[in-house]
Amino acid sequence: MKRIDIKTFLGAALLLFTAGCSDILEENPRSSFEPGFFKTEQGVRGGLTSMYAHLRYIYGQAYYYNATQTGTDEHTWGQQADGNFKDMDLSGIGQLNGSTSRSDVLWGAAFSNINTASGIIENAAAVGIAEALISEARFFRAFDYFQLVQTFGGVPLDLGSGELKFNTTAVRTSVRNTVPEVYTKAIFPDLLMAIENLPINPRVTGGATKTLARLYLAKAYLTYGWWLQNPNNIPTYPAAPRTDPDGHDAQWYFQKAYDVATTAIDNPGPFGLQPTYYDVNLASNDRNNEILLYADHTETSELYNGGSLTFGSGGAPDNFAGWMGTWNYTEITSSTNPGWTSPKSSVQRAAVQPLGRPWTRMAPPIGVITNTFADKTLDSRYDGTFTTVYRANWNLNPNDRSIAMMYNANSLPVTPGDAILTFLDSEPLTPINYPAFTPGQTQHSPGRSNIGAGELPGRADFVISPRGISRVVYPGIWKLGPYRTDNNGGLGQPNAGSTRPFNIAKFSELYFIAAEAAVKGATTASGKSARDLINVIRARAGKWRWNNNGNTAKSENNSVAMTAATPATITIEYILAERSREFYGEGYRWFDLVRTQKWNEFAGTYQIAGILKGDHTPATITRTIQPHHYLRPIPQGQLDAMQMSAEEKVKYQNPGYQ
Repeated sequence: MKRIDIKTFLGAALLLFTAGCSDILEENPRSSFEPGFFKTEQGVRGGLTSMYAHLRYIYGQAYYYNATQTGTDEHTWGQQADGNFKDMDLSGIGQLNGSTSRSDVLWGAAFSNINTASGIIENAAAVGIAEALISEARFFRAFDYFQLVQTFGGVPLDLGSGELKFNTTAVRTSVRNTVPEVYTKAIFPDLLMAIENLPINPRVTGGATKTLARLYLAKAYLTYGWWLQNPNNIPTYPAAPRTDPDGHDAQWYFQKAYDVATTAIDNPGPFGLQPTYYDVNLASNDRNNEILLYADHTETSELYNGGSLTFGSGGAPDNFAGWMGTWNYTEITSSTNPGWTSPKSSVQRAAVQPLGRPWTRMAPPIGVITNTFADKTLDSRYDGTFTTVYRANWNLNPNDRSIAMMYNANSLPVTPGDAILTFLDSEPLTPINYPAFTPGQTQHSPGRSNIGAGELPGRADFVISPRGISRVVYPGIWKLGPYRTDNNGGLGQPNAGSTRPFNIAKFSELYFIAAEAAVKGATTASGKSARDLINVIRARAGKWRWNNNGNTAKSENNSVAMTAATPATITIEYILAERSREFYGEGYRWFDLVRTQKWNEFAGTYQIAGILKGDHTPATITRTIQPHHYLRPIPQGQLDAMQMSAEEKVKYQNPGYQ
């Protein structure tokens, strides 16, 4: 299989309706395209390349990542968060509106790509391009519209030249289609054509396939079925009856979701489940056969990476999402003598998967540790998701290599590789001796741990229990950590954006889609009930080959115990809990809670300690999640760019955000 490196997407579209890609093959940036551009093979292939490149402007873009995670039961704002994160949390310290919502990232990148896709679809056949290649554009047009309709409600199908037509000039007026129109005119037809014509095996590494298209068709059917059913009377916009133009009811779509997902499971092509959960997200195993789609990056070339290999820009197309949930572990110090008169950084910033660049913008609420991942013994997914042990690495710094030993908790000695700080799996029987802290003070009282961590008798590592995590000190997300092969025995380039791909779609989600459809009433096949399907995932979760945070091999198979513990009756609530265990922190959660209309139920309140080091007293926070929040606001920049009356712009905006 040929490996393709996708160049940076250089489109200069500033408005929704400006044509959207650049000539990737020739690297000639363009602000618009004449109709003849896509009537050349070179133009079509360049446009197809840009389809993949545009993913980097959405996935791995940290502010959009925040929009998919913050405000859910998986994430709240961290100590260094600015308004981008506090606004999304809906917890009373920010305001979500068209100017503050970072879903604007999706709006801008998706529409320009949709227009490029339409240009390819209209013109490619005339220059002898096979339908299999054209269907890659069909997939991406449907993919972008699906992300948009879930986020904003009904969106425009006409970008200026007619519905689903390629547009070459900027148009400053717009009409939004309804949700049923977006699904039935754009998403479903394009995905059905893609399934029919895409190859089973990708034409290039990471290319679109039948399996990928089936995943998104099944997910679109499932989501639309929920939309038709609307169990909690969540409003939609533009206003439209909850009826299907094709005459089908919600149950028909749930059945189709089940059928398409199970067909993909039974006909996987080169895809499948990795043997252990650890293997799925292990950086050295990136682009494995469980990953159906990713926004690619590379450490071999800045051009093909889409960003610098030595520093991070803090913006697209860098992959810097993993920074957001990384707290400032570099503040951890140990001492070069038992008297603690010479503290020194013992865990230094490094371009390795457990560490990376800290930004402290997003933090997990306590319930993630205590409830979502309550089972940390049989289930490997907590260990394969978080960095909970921070180990001494001062020896990787040339200036500190001469230091053979330091002193840590209880003034006990530690050497490189030893645990310096551990986030405990559960509350210990022996109370942790934390440095004294009084709410309202500016910092914890002096103690050996400068970050306010505690000590347990006989342990050389400082510790924090699950109920002691705060907005400033908390477990990091191991699965999104960076990986470089050019560290050359040192700390590497931890300030650069991650050169790992950002995973977008996984084969494992097909099991969850089919199971959810079954719970919603789909007729199931033998051996593929909701419980059967979920147990495939849970059986894999029980298999260990490596203890990530113990940093040691672990050959253990708890599949029987894991599947035996699965409830006899699977509910939507159980599927959502399992989805969080499987896909925690990967950008799924807001969509999951919105689709099932369980957002307020799962995320209306949460607990976490405050923003000061040493604060280990959980506070209960209440979010105000209103029905109109189930749609994100239309970006203010889009409204400002349109030549429409003030009244028309008000009507264009989603209700509740005017």
